[in-house]
Order: sequence, then structure tokens, then C-alpha cells
Amino acid sequence: MRKSRITALAALGVAAALTLAGCASDGAGGTLEMAGKAPSHDAGSGDKGTITIGFLPSWTDGLSTAYLLQDQLGKMGYDVKMQTLSDAGPLYAGLSQGDVDIFPSAWPEVTQKAYMDQYKGVIEDLGTYYGNARLTIAVPTYSDIDSIDQLKGNASTFGGKIIGIEPGAGLTAQTQKMMPEYGLDGEYQLVTSSTAAMLTELKSATEKKQDIAVTLWRPFWANSAFPVKDLKDPKGAMGKPEGLHFLGAKGFAEKHPEVAEMIGKIKLDDAQYGSLEDVVVNQFGEGKEPQAIDKWIQEHGGDFDWVQK
Repeated sequence: MRKSRITALAALGVAAALTLAGCASDGAGGTLEMAGKAPSHDAGSGDKGTITIGFLPSWTDGLSTAYLLQDQLGKMGYDVKMQTLSDAGPLYAGLSQGDVDIFPSAWPEVTQKAYMDQYKGVIEDLGTYYGNARLTIAVPTYSDIDSIDQLKGNASTFGGKIIGIEPGAGLTAQTQKMMPEYGLDGEYQLVTSSTAAMLTELKSATEKKQDIAVTLWRPFWANSAFPVKDLKDPKGAMGKPEGLHFLGAKGFAEKHPEVAEMIGKIKLDDAQYGSLEDVVVNQFGEGKEPQAIDKWIQEHGGDFDWVQK
């Protein structure tokens, strides 16, 4: 991972905080309306209308699939608007209200189940593209700790902190549920801010060979970019593996049947997904996502019958 990418993600973390400050909370982890909208990046001819894709730039599974969909929908004749948001709550709220048409990488089975329950009946599931996503607590590979239960009694080693991501993230909620299961809630503080801030602290600690415990997930490029290992979870308190889904606003499949059909065909295994995220995040980086997608399609497009070249 390049240093410029960490810097860019840190900047996104600041922008995310500003955006969250402008959101009206509904008191249940969501928001009543979308606020602090970032400028949209448009693509496509618009012959078939406009489709808005909402995603969180610091959550690179959604970043990668968002630009993949932008490319494909543009080639199908749609005007595509890319709407960046700061947290899962505003994104689900925007989707439920029709301000966003597609959420390109949701975790609705476990991690974001509370949002799915909250907006039941006003969000459509367009299909699962990856089937083995999971939430983790990770430490550096040089750490003597190998399991979450070994964190108990070793708080001083990690400064009494587990470094997390956005407060409204499903990963944050699951970690909060996990901590009392292992008796960690009295010893450790879960520190939340943003994915960018967590990555900055992880980068700093591993460069100095210091101990650190962070919330992570798979698939995510940071697992290979940093010397980290997942802690074993003998109690299964971080939840079961789940699928990554494409979600649509209510009525999306009826309004855009050819898009729904194409999206439903997208299936990626570990190697295919890993190559997509790597080329978007690491090989090309911020501002060059369309070029990254072009390269990925040139190299891998022949493996899929849904790809528009």
C-alpha cells in the first residue's frame, strides 16, 4: 500500500466527520435525511436515465464495486452519479428514501442487520456477489497474542484500547457486543472515529513494531498491506461469515430490470475480488478508479458473461 493512499484516507476521515456533523440522527443509528452531500462524479450517456450509486470511500469493498458498476451502467447507456457518504446510517437512510438507487457492497446478514431490520420493506436485495465476508479483531503478526480471549489481562500491552472505525458501523456494534463476552469491557476502551484514522494508527504502530489491537474485516486490502493476523474467536462473538450484497431502493428491479439482471449475475471468488480491490486501491489509487476498472476488465472481463467491454 502506498503512503499517498494512507494520506488520502486520512483526509477522507476528516471529510466524513464533517459530513456526519451535518446529519440529523433518528436515535437508532440511522439518519432522517442525507446531509453534507459530496460533489457527484457522473458517467454514461444518460439515454436510459440516471442511477445514483451511494458508497463510503474508506470502505474499499464498496469503493471497488461502485466504480465497477459505474463502468458497466455507463456502457449500458445510463447516466451514473457517484454519491459519497460518511457512514452506513446515512447510506441506508438515503437508500430507503430513494435518494440513492444502489448500495454496491452491503453487509446485511450480520454486520448491518440492524439497518435492514429498520428499513424492512423499503430496500431491495439485488444479489450476493461474495460469500465469505467476516469481521475480525487483528493484531500485528509479531504479537504474542493469538486469540481474543488472550486479550483479557493484557490491556497494558495494548494501552487499554481497541482501535475501531466509524461509530455507526456494524463492525463497531458487533465489537461492542463481543467485549463483554470475553470480559474485555472493563479493561479495554473501543476507540471509534473513522476507517482512515484506524489505518493511520495501524500504520504507525506496525512501522514502530508496537502492539496494537484493531477492528478489521475480510475481504479488505489492509490485511495484506500490513503485517497483521486475525485473532481466533473461540466464542464466535464477532459473528458468522456473511455475504456481501448489492442493495437497491424499493422498486429498483421493476424500474430497471436489465440492471437488476446484470447485477444478479455478479459473483466473485477470493482471487477475483482480491484482484479488483488491489487494482483499484493499490495499483491506481484515488482519482484513477475508472482507469483501474478498465485494466481489471481487460485482464478479467473474459471470465464473466455479464461484463460490458
